[in-house]
Amino acid sequence: MLLSGTVVADADTVIPDGAVVVEGDIIVAVGDRSTCRDQYPGHEHHACDVLVPGTVGGHVHSVQSLGRGIADDTELLEWLSEYVLPMEASLSADGMRAAAELGYLELIESGTTTCIDHLSVAHAEEAFEAAREFGIRGRLGKVLMDKDSPAGLLEETDAALEESERLVRRYHGVDDGRIRYAVTPRFAVSCTEACLRGARELADAYEGVMIHTHASENRGEIEAVEDETGKRNIHWLDEVGLTGEDVVLAHCVWTDEGEREVLAETGTNVTYCPSSNMKLASGIAPVLDYLDRGINVALGNDGPPCNNTLDPFTEMRQASLLQKVDHLDSEALPAKTVFEMATVNGAQAAGFDRVGKLREGWKADIVGLETDITRATPLHDVLSHLAFAAHGDDVQFSMVDGEVLMQDGEVLVADADAIRSRAREFAAEMDVTA
Repeated sequence: MLLSGTVVADADTVIPDGAVVVEGDIIVAVGDRSTCRDQYPGHEHHACDVLVPGTVGGHVHSVQSLGRGIADDTELLEWLSEYVLPMEASLSADGMRAAAELGYLELIESGTTTCIDHLSVAHAEEAFEAAREFGIRGRLGKVLMDKDSPAGLLEETDAALEESERLVRRYHGVDDGRIRYAVTPRFAVSCTEACLRGARELADAYEGVMIHTHASENRGEIEAVEDETGKRNIHWLDEVGLTGEDVVLAHCVWTDEGEREVLAETGTNVTYCPSSNMKLASGIAPVLDYLDRGINVALGNDGPPCNNTLDPFTEMRQASLLQKVDHLDSEALPAKTVFEMATVNGAQAAGFDRVGKLREGWKADIVGLETDITRATPLHDVLSHLAFAAHGDDVQFSMVDGEVLMQDGEVLVADADAIRSRAREFAAEMDVTA
């Protein structure tokens, strides 16, 4: 396939009248449209206004999609204990499948082609199967919770780790590596030391398996960890093995100098979730400091109950504006930087090579947006538009691994109307209060 339009190959490369040529699951050419059409005359041609690398949701909760709007105006620990955890505990396997499908549908519709997905304790295989069928690229994991957790989510440590290993063996690396596993403790508050150390042992036992958890999102969370362990959160996670290049820590809002040194020295990935952090009044992550230290920072939406959208373009805008006002510096986190966070940085965090840029030899994960709309008029700077004005509903085309998932605004890999209908049915029946 030959895709043409304004090509944003990466944060530094824009080709105004460009093209991207795809063969199989690989990009074989990126360049001038006329040249590409001459060199590849037999390829099916599809035009888009703007072509960009597929965005990466560096921390999402697809299975919380049925809870959109149930827990507004609450802080993190109340949000979890009184609303979100009871909701997750109440979901049957069919409910979990409906939630995951709704989440992946929204990701595809809004331009996300790769996600690092923090699932739930039970029925995780439903999300794995949905991700496989929808064609999205994903780093997924069953949640581990073996202490201070509600009925329906609390598990015995050994049983939780054994179930995780079963899922690793079944799903890690399937579909030519498009689906991969992350061992996923929810956070230190709900996991014993044995569980956290077991997560590291499990990740080390299988090549390419990563670790994904929450860290230092909320001051109450940090106090709880310090009261129990005598250490601040990042130092505790480092002691039990949950730092390193194969670890993704969501949030990291409240870290001190020593903790930031640990993150940098270990090469740990951080995912910035600005909308969630604002809505839950958690605080503002020190993203500029992380970037200055060479820490890889991705961008994530978190879950629909604390966002309430999985739109990556909204997240880019929020990420930049929040840092500008926090630092009183209009140059803080410019469009190029947030675009990298939403694409290639996210791919690095997720452990996917040759993903996050439109380059020859890289994976064909491509998104096309329309700009013949009032919000994009005039279009002086395409990167500025993507970071500050674009919306997920501008996305008209989506491709992962060379497979077209959405074309002309229509999702091809799922029945969107049926998914929304099932989601409404399950949402009407689920438990949303403690």
